[in-house]
Formats: sequence, structure tokens, C-alpha cells
Amino acid sequence: MTPFEHEISVTWGDCDPAKIVYTGNIPGYALSAINAFWEHVLDGDGWYQMELDWNVGTPFVHMSLDFRSPITPRAKLACSVRPIRLGNTTIEFEVIGRQDRLCNFEGRFVCVFTDATTFTKRTAPSAFLDVLRPYLVK
Repeated sequence: MTPFEHEISVTWGDCDPAKIVYTGNIPGYALSAINAFWEHVLDGDGWYQMELDWNVGTPFVHMSLDFRSPITPRAKLACSVRPIRLGNTTIEFEVIGRQDRLCNFEGRFVCVFTDATTFTKRTAPSAFLDVLRPYLVK
């Protein structure tokens, strides 16, 4: 299955004095894309609904980003998202941001599944596994 793609409109307000996107905004773009991925695979339910309605948390335990080229407001930022590793209690996402087919950043984001009420580690719900497995890289 091809990676899920989420488009982000980059605005002038996202930029720093160097006229490129402020570095601190880039992890937020990636997290927005991951939330959009969850909404896509869970029929509209993103992190908010996962926490409140499913009692499933997915806090991050690791993030890494490699910057390839500057992001500007000149084009939409297309963020492709796919899970690349699914453990018993963790999921790792790859997010790649591109403008005009040029790679701007590549990132890895690892979350642990938790019981949202007790904030204790848990296995991924079977309903999540069923929708995640088709996206996993073979």
C-alpha cells in the first residue's frame, strides 16, 4: 500500500527572519501528518478521540529528523506517512516532507501504546492492528 499523504499549507507566519520555515515548526508538521493518518485509518478518529473514546494513548518515546532542504510558503508541503515497525506495544512512523517533489525532511517517530486513564503501557488494540498492517513495509 502506498504511504498516506497529508498536505500542509505553509504560510508567511511559519517563517523566520531567514525567510524559510522556522525549524521548530517542522516537528509539528510531522505530528499533524501522523494525526491525519490516524484520522484516515480510524474513520475520522485522531489522537483526541483515541484518548477520550478509545482510552488509548500513543505518547512519543523517540523522534528524529534529518533536514534536506528549506521549506518555504511557495508550495504545499506534502507529508507522506507510513508505519514502518509495529511491535507489541510500540509503533514507529516514517514521515517524509516534500515540496515540488524535492525532499525537505525525513523523520522517524516512535510511540508507545498506553492505557490513557492509567498512563501504563499496553498492547495495541486489535482494531488498530487490522488497519495498520496493510501500510507496513514488507
